[in-house]
Formats: sequence, C-alpha cells, structure tokens
Amino acid sequence: MSKGDDLATIAVYSLKGGVGKTTFAVNLAWASAKNSARRTLLWDLDPQAAATWMLSANAKGRDEAQAIFSKDVDVEALIRPSTVEGIDLIAADTSLRGLDRLFFELGKKKRLAKLIEGLSKRYDRIILDCPPGLTETSEQVLRAADIVIVPVIPSPLSQRALGEVARYLVQRGDGHSPILPVYSMVDRRRSLHRTATEENPNWPAVPMASAVEQMAARRKPIGEFAPTSPAAKQFAYLWQAIERRLAKR
Repeated sequence: MSKGDDLATIAVYSLKGGVGKTTFAVNLAWASAKNSARRTLLWDLDPQAAATWMLSANAKGRDEAQAIFSKDVDVEALIRPSTVEGIDLIAADTSLRGLDRLFFELGKKKRLAKLIEGLSKRYDRIILDCPPGLTETSEQVLRAADIVIVPVIPSPLSQRALGEVARYLVQRGDGHSPILPVYSMVDRRRSLHRTATEENPNWPAVPMASAVEQMAARRKPIGEFAPTSPAAKQFAYLWQAIERRLAKR
C-alpha cells in the first residue's frame, strides 16, 4: 500500500479469542512510544473494547467508532490522547458489532488501508487491536497491516488456529503481510507448554505472570509499573523483533 515512508501498521490478530490480543496490543503500543520514541496510535477495532477500557481517558462511550468507515467523518476527529503519554487512541464501542456487515455493503476491500494512509504524516506506528475470526473486518486488517502479530497459547487448538490463518492467507493468493507468531500465557510448569516452546525456540514467549494479570487492575501497560519483569522484557524483545522485520520492508 502507498503510505508515508515512516508509517508502519502492526495488527494483533488471532482466529481465536481469549489468547491475549489486547495485552499484546497495549504493551506493543507502549514499547513503540517509550522504547522507540515512535509517534504511536492504538486503534481498537474490537467491539469488546478492552484496549479502550484500559487506556481511555474518557469513560463515556459515544457509539461512533463505526462512523469512521460508513460516513464522511474525518478519522482524525475521533483520535484522543490515551492515559499514557505518547500513545493516542481511536476507541472502540458497541457500534463495531455491525462492522462486518458494513464492510460487506461498502464493497471497498481497502477502506481501512485508505484511512491509515491518511494518517501517515501524523504517526510512525499504528497498532490495531483486532476482533477474532475470519471476517470482513479481518480481511480489511490483513490488507492494511505491514506485519501481523498472532498470539498463540501453547496448545493444539491455538496452534491449529494459527495454521488456519496461514492457509487462508496462502489460498487468497494476492500476497500478504508477514505473520509473526508469538507464544502467549506460557506456563513452563505444564509439559504441553514446555514441549510447544521447545519445538519453536525462536518464537517470543510471554509468560503467564502476575504482572500481566495486574494490567487490568491498574489499567496500565506493564512497562508503566513493572518494567523489569520477565513479561515486560519479553514485550521489549518482541518489539525489537518487529522493528527489525519492518526495517527489511
């Protein structure tokens, strides 16, 4: 896609729910802003709005998230500062429940990519927190992203979901963004988790840790309150891997 030379879009996506997508999106946005000093936008596309709840300074939703796509609304008009300095936010709300139908009716396969292109002068990195499933919205995301981060719990079902995404992209046949699978919620006390991580030793692996659980209570990225924790270090390592991959574009 045609974008500013400095802008890159990182989608956090999975076929399955409950794999930690929001945890990844929020902490990668933090790493982008704090570790790399990038002008960073976190765009919450999931109607569950977990990332919005965690980082929004405005507690009142206005059911306007879908309007960006359906109306002649300037996308920049819905950008707000988050509670973390250096990260801006486009909030999600319940209006996004109808986004798949809207994209289908619009018939514009690159509507999201076009909106992102318009932000190229304002941001260096855009992080997309995506809803699960292979849907019209995921089609838009996969066309817009420069790299797709796929959190994978070390279990057969979660790894099967990763394979389904890979097969889907190959079958589509029009080229696709690189996929970077990452183990999520790793508990090395479990033999299944140990076996899976040993089979893919080069994958980043974010542990199941108290710091991750505390994010919801504190409503902050891990780097804000536990910067030296193993989980924070893994997110920093993952962000470095993303930046290296983007540098090769």
